[in-house]
Amino acid sequence: MALTLRDFERAAKRISGIIHETDLDFSSTFSALTGGEVWLKCENRQKTGSFKIRGAANKIGAMVERGEATAVVASSAGNHAQGVAYAATQNGIPSTIVMPRAAPIAKVQATEGYGARVVLCGDCYDDAYARAMEICEEEHATFLHPFNDYEVMAGQGTIGLEILSQLPTVDTVIVPVGGGGLLAGVATCIKLANPRVRVVGVQAEGADAVVRSFREGHLTASDSISTIADGIAVKAPGDKTVELIMKYADDMVTVSDNDISAAILMLMERTKQVVEPSGAASLAAVLSGHVDIRDRKAVCLLSGGNIDVSVIHRVVELGLVSRHRRLKFFVRLADTPGSLMQLLQVVANSNANILTINHDRMSLTLTPAEILVHIGCEVGGQHHADAVIENLKAAGYSPVLE
Repeated sequence: MALTLRDFERAAKRISGIIHETDLDFSSTFSALTGGEVWLKCENRQKTGSFKIRGAANKIGAMVERGEATAVVASSAGNHAQGVAYAATQNGIPSTIVMPRAAPIAKVQATEGYGARVVLCGDCYDDAYARAMEICEEEHATFLHPFNDYEVMAGQGTIGLEILSQLPTVDTVIVPVGGGGLLAGVATCIKLANPRVRVVGVQAEGADAVVRSFREGHLTASDSISTIADGIAVKAPGDKTVELIMKYADDMVTVSDNDISAAILMLMERTKQVVEPSGAASLAAVLSGHVDIRDRKAVCLLSGGNIDVSVIHRVVELGLVSRHRRLKFFVRLADTPGSLMQLLQVVANSNANILTINHDRMSLTLTPAEILVHIGCEVGGQHHADAVIENLKAAGYSPVLE
């Protein structure tokens, strides 16, 4: 099946009463940092907190129009679950979402709140998927794939129509990629409407199956994945999505977890927005220089904002380290009264805020009269960190960075 521009236009009409047309915000801060115009397409403000509602709403709506939908089933512990639950309820269709038993309680409750029946099964996604397929057979329900479905891709691609309407002079669109449904839909839609617009996909370094598929020219899966961006942590992308990506996307890049964390932190500090790790991958690619947008009008698609509260602290800390707002070092001291106070006074006079202090008397490199002092402190950036180290050296210490 080949998607046409008409498919995206029909999808936009079909889901218009269910989804928001999300804001496209200009960022002077990110523009100044990158040398281009940076616009943020804020799907983190979408209903259910992510773009996934678009694909689910279009698929379910199309099934209802054809008289095919009696009940739907999905296996997910993330944004797809909430999107399917909400879209099904809006269309008057019962939905069942199968999640691993370890799924965060907040996501279970949110999915139930959107009207779905939640079934907890197994220890991983594969267990949940197997149970979902059993329920489909037992209850004669339809399984909704999160990305490898043309009607789902058409729904996700309606973002492309909105971008072209909101910023007709756009040069580049940067899109996060997991299984490939979002990029396949957006890239196809934009290229059919305006082939001159450059479309770039972004994956996490630790989950890069689509990038490798794109570069090698054939579908490739990952044996293992490791990234904080759980929303795009997909081992095996779809054959349908990869085919469209290879046809319509201009380039694919990867970003590190540090890049993603730094982008999340900057979004919080500069735009006052909460964006999940997968949603921030597009901006991370621009801020880290993996996608050059100098003298271009670029749209970074922020695909979602459903970050677990328990994860925020770890991500922010990693972002602070990535942006050189945390400094860790150790110093060898004489184990005498007052030596620690003198060291800390140098740090304090450098306007660094001490967060942690640890003493080590057990290192084999020490003499009985020495200790190692490990210090973690808050600084204002790389220049401030360098100044703290220089001040310590000027005071006669030999700090070693950690």
